[in-house]
Amino acid sequence: MVYLKSFVFNSLFYAGTGILVIVMGPVLMFPSRYARAVARCWGYMTYLLLGMIGVSQTVSGDRHLDRQVLYAVKHQSAWETIILSWLLAAPAFVLKRELLRLPIIGWFFLKTGCIPVDRSAGMRALRDMRAAGQELAKKDRSMLIFPQGTRVAPGADKPYEIGVFSLYQATGLPVVPVALNSGHVWPRNSWLKYPGTVSVEFLDPIEPGLDRKSFMATLTKRIEDRMLVLDATSKNNQTEAI
Repeated sequence: MVYLKSFVFNSLFYAGTGILVIVMGPVLMFPSRYARAVARCWGYMTYLLLGMIGVSQTVSGDRHLDRQVLYAVKHQSAWETIILSWLLAAPAFVLKRELLRLPIIGWFFLKTGCIPVDRSAGMRALRDMRAAGQELAKKDRSMLIFPQGTRVAPGADKPYEIGVFSLYQATGLPVVPVALNSGHVWPRNSWLKYPGTVSVEFLDPIEPGLDRKSFMATLTKRIEDRMLVLDATSKNNQTEAI
């Protein structure tokens, strides 16, 4: 049943995404708020398609939609790169520059005001990211970064990278840590989608002013402490659902 549901979802998802970007392509000629509206539609469409195959979600904590913040999000899956555009009203994502090469979709990423990062550029990439973050902060845009830099499988250990502190320091924005367990229903590097519930928790914000060591330790602890609970719970629920 998992294979059949995954086939149905993938077929509808890719077809729907293709239709959406082609039909809405003309909005690329207009101000970025229109492209951000398309990103929110993409997230909502994906949410509905996942619901059809038994994937639900719960959201807890303050999303801080009424003020400008920097979201630091655990990254396990493609789920959060799509759904959070809808849930968070399309913040500016920090993403790898290679994604801008995707046909049409890459143009949408750029039009929404994302921060592309050339991961091979070393310190220059950090400087460029800081400058882009400062410009977005002047425009009252919230931003979203995956502090481990890539998707990390549930239970795997990967250090948090310095980029999140660089943005925190450059923008002066409070950082909202976000824990989630999306990797249990939409695993990285797999076309299978498993029934279950994605739990998203918006944790207490880290206010500006901490030094690098204190900030990184606080961020890591807040997210990883919650991940121990979310990963353990979702493993049990997934087994029962299957």
